[in-house]
Amino acid sequence: MSFGWFYIFACYFITMKLDILAIAAHPDDVELSCAGTLIKHSSAGQAVGVLDLTESRLSTRGTVEMRYQEAEKASVVMGLKVRMNAGMADGFFRNDEEHQKLLIKYIRHFRPEIVLGNALSDRHPDHGRAGRLIADACFYSGLQKIQTEWEGKEQEAWRPKRVYHYIQDRFMEPDFIVDIASFFDKKMEAINCYSSQFFNPASDEPSTYISSGDFMDQIRAKDLMFGKRIGTKYGEGFVSENVPGVSSLNDLLLPELP
Repeated sequence: MSFGWFYIFACYFITMKLDILAIAAHPDDVELSCAGTLIKHSSAGQAVGVLDLTESRLSTRGTVEMRYQEAEKASVVMGLKVRMNAGMADGFFRNDEEHQKLLIKYIRHFRPEIVLGNALSDRHPDHGRAGRLIADACFYSGLQKIQTEWEGKEQEAWRPKRVYHYIQDRFMEPDFIVDIASFFDKKMEAINCYSSQFFNPASDEPSTYISSGDFMDQIRAKDLMFGKRIGTKYGEGFVSENVPGVSSLNDLLLPELP
């Protein structure tokens, strides 16, 4: 089935509670930043989904249709239960009532325990704006007096238990790091599904910041650095505006490397 139909099918016919919902300004944001974490949780049997806010119509390389196809391939690699697109205008969406209410509909529909969102500040203006929009919408989604509907039915309020922001282009000191050593290769496979966006010597499209030959090396270096911080090979860092809690000190232990 085409990716356009995949989106429509997911949007209108699947009612599914997710354990984790990753929300991104653009298709490929989650692949670059937190795909290893998503794959780790989906491989453990948890229900994981992605909501892309825009279709990346302003991207220099590729087409909207190509991005849908690439996102579909990456979704299979990551083991997602569902992936949807909110159809916001990249470059021009805002953190306002209109966009918050639209996002609240998706949050209430999937009722995720955890939401992963864009960095609160980054090189691309869409990322920081999306990060703030996601954080605000997750809070407002829990207010009963904000009324929304899905397929003509009134939705119940729902607030995710935690909202974490993945680290993107700009370095940020992480509040915690997820060990993805066993899932890094799968993460790179998901990233490489976006063949229109990244290094391709046969491409005659304009060069961009992310299409250079060393961009993938930078992704690997970042994950190596985060992995080193926690005594593993690869890691993905996250920022939390609220202090994460643990049930015991044992929750903070990782298996030692041989």
